[in-house]
Amino acid sequence: MGKVGYMVRIYRFAGVRPDRFAASSIAAVPYDVVTADEVRAIIAKNPITFLRVSRPDAELPECDPDDERVYQRALKNFIALQSDGRMKKDPEPGMYLYRVCQEGDTFVGLCCCLDVDDYRKNSIRRHEQTRYDKEKDRTRHIEAVRAHNGPVVLLYPNCGDIFSFIESLVSRLKVPDTEVTTDTGILHQIFRITDKAVLDRLETYFSSVPSLYIADGHHRAKAALNVVDRRIAAGKPADGEVTRFMGVIFAHDRVKIHGYSRLLTDLGAFTPETFMSRLKDWFDVRRYGEVDGSGYNIPPKIPFCDKFHVFHMYLSGHWYECTRPVDSCETALNTLDVTILQKHVLETMLGITDPRGDARLQYLGGARPVSDLERLVNSGKFQVAFAMQPIRIDTVLSIADANGVMPPKSTWFEPKLLSGLVVHTFE
Repeated sequence: MGKVGYMVRIYRFAGVRPDRFAASSIAAVPYDVVTADEVRAIIAKNPITFLRVSRPDAELPECDPDDERVYQRALKNFIALQSDGRMKKDPEPGMYLYRVCQEGDTFVGLCCCLDVDDYRKNSIRRHEQTRYDKEKDRTRHIEAVRAHNGPVVLLYPNCGDIFSFIESLVSRLKVPDTEVTTDTGILHQIFRITDKAVLDRLETYFSSVPSLYIADGHHRAKAALNVVDRRIAAGKPADGEVTRFMGVIFAHDRVKIHGYSRLLTDLGAFTPETFMSRLKDWFDVRRYGEVDGSGYNIPPKIPFCDKFHVFHMYLSGHWYECTRPVDSCETALNTLDVTILQKHVLETMLGITDPRGDARLQYLGGARPVSDLERLVNSGKFQVAFAMQPIRIDTVLSIADANGVMPPKSTWFEPKLLSGLVVHTFE
């Protein structure tokens, strides 16, 4: 994984963090996993949630989501959290451990800053396309708030002593500076690192890492680069903290990965019956039967499923298993289930050639229960849902190394980090 040459750089920064006693109320889910209606309900119960910063559109339903007043509301709400002392900037630069305990698993990552030029030079590698609307939204949000308030989650190849050293810091630091337990019982802890010797050692370790890989936050990383490029184009200063964005880096073999579901608002010119008939030209389609709606994934029934493309379709009140043999001569990118679905179903059958911007195609994260897909289709809001199988992490990294780009929303990584526990600011 990675090629020897240009190495990544990590940086210390003075984060803006919540007061220990306010942290549980401020910490919020990522901006892109909740709807505006869900955000409004959260704000009604908790007026200091960080969603008032990350999703200010929920407070201004009368405005278009891209109205400038929306972004200015985000800035106003962020300033208010600092003015009343609920959030404060650390007195000196450092780094942070971000530790998550959920369902018997423990994840430990390093929160630091990364250079947009490393993203530009592909030392920070990506495997998915961004969606235009979300990229534009995060660019304007970062510019308005002058902060990176949601961390980009990245992976480093775990082939040395880095992970063991980072993990050992938990016992060395002992007591977390911030600790939050979510409503679902997931524990999030932040440990601030200020020891110069430890910070120097971390920087030395990562100076030998040729590449980092974005797991979650492609839009946030690209938006950080956009902010710099827009400043350069406008003849404004573009140096210092604005050229860096906040990330949390995990060992590649110490995270989990889920599939990412697709939902379609219509079937184009097809009826459910003709759609099914046409689908059978490309896939073997069989009725699946009962599905565990509480699960995040639908187990394949086909034997030797690693030799087949497999996805599950919910149409007209029934689940179906759709399979097709894998062509072993194809590249890793072209053997992905999401690529096959995009090529044969979304593009060829339905004319969705732009998965980044076509409004008929929506996505649902892999850590949502299967019953959510059923509910959305049964409501009539969508006509069909596709539940995808998870992609192997080594496959993701190899595609990134080959400069391959998956269809958008191909992967859902765990852990999901909270917003508002650490914020990186710039002027």
